[in-house]
Amino acid sequence: MREARFYTTSADYVYQDLRHRIITKQLQPGQRLPEVNIAVQMGVSRTPVREALRRLASEGLVTIIPNSGARLACPSQKEMENAYVLREHLECLAIRLAAERISERQLRRLEDSVIEEERAFHERDLKLYLEVNENFHRTIAESSGNRILAEYVENILARTNVYIVFYDPFYDIDTNPSIPQHRAIIAALAERSPEKAEALMREHLRFSMEGLQLPKEPEEF
Repeated sequence: MREARFYTTSADYVYQDLRHRIITKQLQPGQRLPEVNIAVQMGVSRTPVREALRRLASEGLVTIIPNSGARLACPSQKEMENAYVLREHLECLAIRLAAERISERQLRRLEDSVIEEERAFHERDLKLYLEVNENFHRTIAESSGNRILAEYVENILARTNVYIVFYDPFYDIDTNPSIPQHRAIIAALAERSPEKAEALMREHLRFSMEGLQLPKEPEEF
């Protein structure tokens, strides 16, 4: 276990440790997270545990139920489908607009993101992968020139990133189909082809949704 002294506060220590366990899939969706158990295991009081759980809840990774306690979030198949339907509409609109407005600097940012994405996948660093993947999609949304649309895209990305943390077979696959898909999207944007870019984005998001896997039965922390 990592030493508490490497962190600025006890709450940050607990937060980072729990988030690491979630990202590396040591904890399962729906798993109970009893404050007392966590506090004893980590050698801290319940106060920093409670603060860490609230922080994880704000990211959508934990659900806190009054008079019941905290559990790792457990998004349903229907919830994920609904989120991806909305994400598809938002991002397809954004990429059509981006194909007509994207700058050379923004295209380079997308290319850099794919390079980082390859490195993250090769190193099996899911935390970095989520960051660069989100940056890729956020850059496209920002390139649309519609600030409000970009904010909506950023919000839905945060939600669907939770699904990737829980259900994506990131650690179990040898190749990542998102990387060539992202490259094809960049090429369509560079060609200034709204129709092609939209079609590729739609295909990419549907492929991503279909690749998610439902979890096993949750256990207690």
